[in-house]
Amino acid sequence: MSNQSEPDTGVRCSPLVREPLTEQQSHILASMFKALGDPVRLRLLSLIASHDGGEACVCDISGSFDLSQPTISHHLKVLRQAGLLGSDRRGTWVYYRVVPDALQQLSAVMATIDPTVVTA
Repeated sequence: MSNQSEPDTGVRCSPLVREPLTEQQSHILASMFKALGDPVRLRLLSLIASHDGGEACVCDISGSFDLSQPTISHHLKVLRQAGLLGSDRRGTWVYYRVVPDALQQLSAVMATIDPTVVTA
């Protein structure tokens, strides 16, 4: 057996592959994935993330859905509680933005190969 370290291939394993998640990590990540498991919430997150400046007022995104304002507010609340969105009240409107660290956590835990390698 060699004491030499293996060459760095640039491939990084996620925490999920490298070591088991702790109970606390699994609860936090599960709530994020559960929040994103609804198509409306996934689309809301996408609309907010892709909006000019990386944030959107609820008035900017509510017209994209055939849902009532209370229903949209509920979905935004679920995303906020899961830690995926942050918000600020400005006058009578609430502006939402994606929390980059939360998306990074989700991405890191699921990435098992080098994302720059494209497979056919």
